[in-house]
Amino acid sequence: MHSPIAPQPKRRKRLPASLLCLLASAFGFVLPLHSAPAPADAGKLAPKPLYRDPIYDGAADPTLIWDKLEKKWLMFYTDRRANVPGLEGVLWLHKTPVNIAESSDGGATWTYRGTLKVPYGKPDYTYWAPEIVSDGALYHMFLTVVPGTFRDWNAPREIIHLTSPNLKDWTFISSLPLASDRVIDPCVFHLPNGTWRLWYKNERDHSHIYYSDSPDLTHWSGGGPTITDRSGEGPIVFRWKDRYWMVTDVWHGLGVYSSQDATHWTAQPNNLLERPGVIPTDRSQGHHADVIVSGGRAFLFYFVHQKDADLQPNLLNSARRTVLQVTELHLANGQLTCDRNQPTHILLLPPQ
Repeated sequence: MHSPIAPQPKRRKRLPASLLCLLASAFGFVLPLHSAPAPADAGKLAPKPLYRDPIYDGAADPTLIWDKLEKKWLMFYTDRRANVPGLEGVLWLHKTPVNIAESSDGGATWTYRGTLKVPYGKPDYTYWAPEIVSDGALYHMFLTVVPGTFRDWNAPREIIHLTSPNLKDWTFISSLPLASDRVIDPCVFHLPNGTWRLWYKNERDHSHIYYSDSPDLTHWSGGGPTITDRSGEGPIVFRWKDRYWMVTDVWHGLGVYSSQDATHWTAQPNNLLERPGVIPTDRSQGHHADVIVSGGRAFLFYFVHQKDADLQPNLLNSARRTVLQVTELHLANGQLTCDRNQPTHILLLPPQ
């Protein structure tokens, strides 16, 4: 039903934009910036794969951050040692570095930049799934650390906090006091009340997603289990279309949850990227993702294993190799959707 038309209030005269800016400057407040959403075909066509690591050919667990000094997008990712011969068990998933790629064209083209220098641990330590946020003055990285190189999964894991003024030089701050000695895959989001919230996978409790809160990104406390309907890893939280969204890797594609308060979550029935795609290099389920909301659009970055038709017999350990892909998210009937088989034109704008 249509609501009855209410009486229209008298229009108030608006101050000229130039006068508003002058007042803002004089009294020290900031005017909100509004920009029209970018059209769906804005930007360059993203290739498939979006990115393939030139060192170990095992790119996974991407996280993106805008480099405000160099004016480009950076992508930090776990580099699994997929092409290294003679590694038994899960040795190839340990002693992994975090590598970095960069993009100067809004996220369509990525080139290898180098390896993150982590000022923590020993040469045989393992680094997984970086998460990076900015508080306006410093960049903060939250990184999974495994203390060594192991043939199986029976090892402790922790999440550490590092800071940097430039995304190059990092300082170790602390190891976070979380729910157990087996925690991985941090995600951090700044809530409207000023709280920083961290989500992570607690392997000691059925691989459920837990959370913890901080007023300053340094002191963490409280929290507990928040996603317990199924096991998962790699949570990523973002705000889009007037609600919060969480995407997790549930090993059958990506599970999706929505929330009005970033505390109480409702699962949507359908997973993203559960059905393999049809385009070469993107023909297996999607894993551990990141989401960037830009220009009113939302882009899902994920990694895929090379399987079946994408295996290359001439490449050593072809089945271990992984690549990064991107697709655009859409909202339909209250649920997130994406079509990995459709072309993706991508344009990541500098954050305001």
